[in-house]
Amino acid sequence: MSSISATYQDDAAVQKKRWIILIVLNLFTFMSTLDGSIVNIALPVLVKQLNLPVAQVEWVTTGYLMAICAAILFFGKLGDMAGKIRIFRIGTVVFIIGSLLCGLSTNLPFLIVSRVIQAVGASMTMANSQGIVTDIFPASERGKALGLIGTFVSLGSIAGPSLGGIIVSTLGWEYIFWVNVPIGIIAVVLGMKVLPKDLVRVQSKIDLPGSLLFSFFILTLFAGLLLGQQLGYGDVRIITALAAAAASFAAFLLVELRSSAPLLQLSLFKNPLFSLSILCAFLVFAANFCFNIISPFYAQNMLGLTPFSAGFLLMLFPISMVIIAPLSGALSDKIGSEFLTFAGLIVMVIAQFGLARLHEGSSVILVGVWIAMLGVGSGLFQSPNNSLIMSKVPRTQLGSAGSVNSLVRNVGMVVGITIATSILFNVMSSKAGYRVTGLVEGRPDIFLSGMHVVFMTSSAICLVSALLTGWRMVSIRRSKRARA
Repeated sequence: MSSISATYQDDAAVQKKRWIILIVLNLFTFMSTLDGSIVNIALPVLVKQLNLPVAQVEWVTTGYLMAICAAILFFGKLGDMAGKIRIFRIGTVVFIIGSLLCGLSTNLPFLIVSRVIQAVGASMTMANSQGIVTDIFPASERGKALGLIGTFVSLGSIAGPSLGGIIVSTLGWEYIFWVNVPIGIIAVVLGMKVLPKDLVRVQSKIDLPGSLLFSFFILTLFAGLLLGQQLGYGDVRIITALAAAAASFAAFLLVELRSSAPLLQLSLFKNPLFSLSILCAFLVFAANFCFNIISPFYAQNMLGLTPFSAGFLLMLFPISMVIIAPLSGALSDKIGSEFLTFAGLIVMVIAQFGLARLHEGSSVILVGVWIAMLGVGSGLFQSPNNSLIMSKVPRTQLGSAGSVNSLVRNVGMVVGITIATSILFNVMSSKAGYRVTGLVEGRPDIFLSGMHVVFMTSSAICLVSALLTGWRMVSIRRSKRARA
């Protein structure tokens, strides 16, 4: 049962401040997604300073993403019940505290725990920001507003290596976390002035069995996938973890089907447009995170660039994206989203294929062209696809739909990291003749062999998404002709 007393479109004061509200939401959207990838550029530095193998330091990134994935559906549901804006506000404070603790960390365990605290705050904001935007903005501007949120989501996800490289070189790795604190405080103060009170709340109860089963599924799945890189996927502990993940996911679906107040509204997936758009978003984020995890090591270790120079090179991705994405979002309101998402995916396929042909002596200009092209493709795709995902969702399920969208994005990131590092280490191990879980001194050819296979795989992932989007585009046009 839901309680809807009015709409924000009827409130002149809220409508007057709606773009400032969007700025507040986008600041935390950018920071929370940025922190999923900003550590990647610092991984080579952390490997040296903490004297740890790459596979262990990787948990600084994956621990954050795992915690978000485990909690995000819960906070989306809680947002529908207790108020999306209230949960968003609490999340901003938790995120700032977590960011402060991350920068104060002196060892790997403390840093990972701090990242989990940071992730809890991030999941509270991520799960509810898209629902807040859909609630506040009128239908005539909703596509543009959701497109901008989607732009900042993607921008934050991709800008990490470039911004991180500049910060690590000039200030030190601690400041990639501390930079969130002053920006976050400004956003919180601004939010206190402009964010309205919640109007939409669903009278429901917490789905505790579903929440616990889903969290257990996420933790066992990602632990099995990521530890499998170090122990081997034939290890009995890894097989047990993956089997437990499969069993808990099956149990979760059964619980949700029978629950009167499910954590995940499975009815959302009855809409084929929603389901296909969600799948394409997952595939694109998986492909982009293959680039995100590999590119810092290629730029620094193969091209010999400093973290500062590597950061500027990788900045071509978000710069291209921030130029193209708003144009793509505005254009989608006029010509529809299907063609733009398809065109973006084709550009990404070409760019990933170009990255797969790079080598140790590649021109920095050529590398920059392929990186910029990948940003253009992502910019064309993300905003229209995000609008497609949220456009058909009932008002009382906006929190749940937004959390599903954010969940899929973060799962895509973890899967992308897992795909990239698993392929990289397996190919490198095959070439070296022994098990490899890090860079091999004096053997750039081994890393490049693995990198080529990773980028060919990510190109194939984008191609699958393009084919699905093309099929959707043709199907929609046929149905329109049939109705005419």
